[in-house]
Amino acid sequence: MMAEFRDRCYACFPCLSDPGRRSAICLKVALVSIHAVYLAVLFLVDPHRLLHTATNHPWSFALYLLLFVATLIQYFITSNTSPGYVLDAMRAISDGDSLLRSDSKQPATTKYVSVDGNPLGTTLLGDHTTSWTKLVMDMYPPGSSMRQWTCTSCNVLQPPRAKHCHDCDKCVLQFDHHCVWLGTCIGQANHCRFWWYICAETTLCLWTAILYIVYLKANFSRSWYFLSQLIQ
Repeated sequence: MMAEFRDRCYACFPCLSDPGRRSAICLKVALVSIHAVYLAVLFLVDPHRLLHTATNHPWSFALYLLLFVATLIQYFITSNTSPGYVLDAMRAISDGDSLLRSDSKQPATTKYVSVDGNPLGTTLLGDHTTSWTKLVMDMYPPGSSMRQWTCTSCNVLQPPRAKHCHDCDKCVLQFDHHCVWLGTCIGQANHCRFWWYICAETTLCLWTAILYIVYLKANFSRSWYFLSQLIQ
């Protein structure tokens, strides 16, 4: 019975059949749930203060909610953005070569492919094409062995700072790390988005912590006052 139900779930949601993707989805749900719980508790424990703030300082209240929503949006955008895979860069070079071979009479154009943070021009002039191997090997010192920079897992030539991610099982351009909370690698294509998310998340956490501290301080002072009155 349970096996049949599980198979139906996997059929409806193929991503759940992959343990890696299933784990990433669970972490995303957990992170969003943590945000929702902290916000809900903040509204429940001190509704009068929040209502007072929303009435007398609507800009502050609106800015906090805007930051909360923007942080979650930035989280999902970053988690669904490709970090920049080596295979994708190779396909871009291959597409440029295919375009040249299919229509050699077109005027000279330039195709830019960012491999190591800087756009590399693939000039389509006559029969001249720049292959992936030549582009990458030109980045290394003369005399370097191609075997030395070839990934043993993907069997592709890696540009400088590229690395194979064993979680994603792909080579990533300008690999930084694999973020388990985002469920993706941080690399050349999403590095800037990642830092924007970190800044938004840090600001939201600090702001929320201040709101909790203000609430605890006010209630602690009130409780201490009542306790001192009872003792006297």
